[in-house]
Amino acid sequence: MIEALWRTARPKQWLKNVLVFAAPGAAGVLDEPGDLARTIIAFVAFCLAASGIYIWNDLSDVEADRMHPTKRNRPIASGALSVGAARVAGTVLPIAALAVAALTGRWQTVGVVAAYLALTVAYSLWLKQLAVIDLVAVASGFVLRAAGGAVAVDVPMSRWFILCVTFGSLFIVAGKRYAELVAVGEGAGTRRTLDTYSLGYLRMFLAVSCGGALLSYCVWAFESAEASTSGVPWDELSIVPMLVALFRYLLVLDTGGGGAPEEVFLHDRILQVLGLSWAVIFGIAVYAA
Repeated sequence: MIEALWRTARPKQWLKNVLVFAAPGAAGVLDEPGDLARTIIAFVAFCLAASGIYIWNDLSDVEADRMHPTKRNRPIASGALSVGAARVAGTVLPIAALAVAALTGRWQTVGVVAAYLALTVAYSLWLKQLAVIDLVAVASGFVLRAAGGAVAVDVPMSRWFILCVTFGSLFIVAGKRYAELVAVGEGAGTRRTLDTYSLGYLRMFLAVSCGGALLSYCVWAFESAEASTSGVPWDELSIVPMLVALFRYLLVLDTGGGGAPEEVFLHDRILQVLGLSWAVIFGIAVYAA
């Protein structure tokens, strides 16, 4: 049962919570031990919260998952994890998430984690049934992750940073829906909203969100460069791996991947190299330049 519970908690999905480090990293405070510790605490809190919600989401989706070609192998849908045990874990983990968030010493962190829990519960119970709203709701979860890191160390988020995270999140979420629709075929969706979407609509959504993410990141990078005293345009240079990574992910979607974004990032070596390149360039811009 432990192994089934671990799989239901989806530790691979914790990769999404790395967004907690975005605002503190951009603010240049991760080299401060106290701020780094608070950011890590916030990261752990979001991991616990996300795992708790994944369990409840699987509980509410169990019948639909049993009809899905791959999701039917999930522990609850397959019967490897009992409904009773899943309910206990799904209750304990969110409470633990709030308790861990309180260790940052800032009530704002608890508030953001609580907002994330409320949003994801609303998504599981209702919002996932509303076309477009479901995309926005999932993307909002990413924005709250970024906000959680910001409030944990008390640093502001610029408007362009928020826009970049928002459009980037919409891009990833729309890509996941696109991949799911390609996998099951139009008109055969196991999600109610998949019956509403078409591949053409999701392609347009991807184009708009990708363009918005790139534009807002470019403005943010140029805005950050104005405060730099370095003779090398590190902030502007970070646009290159970001641009190529977005186009690379579009290629992955076009070739039938992207249904599980975390799997793509864990196994696509080119995306990993681009991510590392971006981290190095941006890190130099913030901490060394």
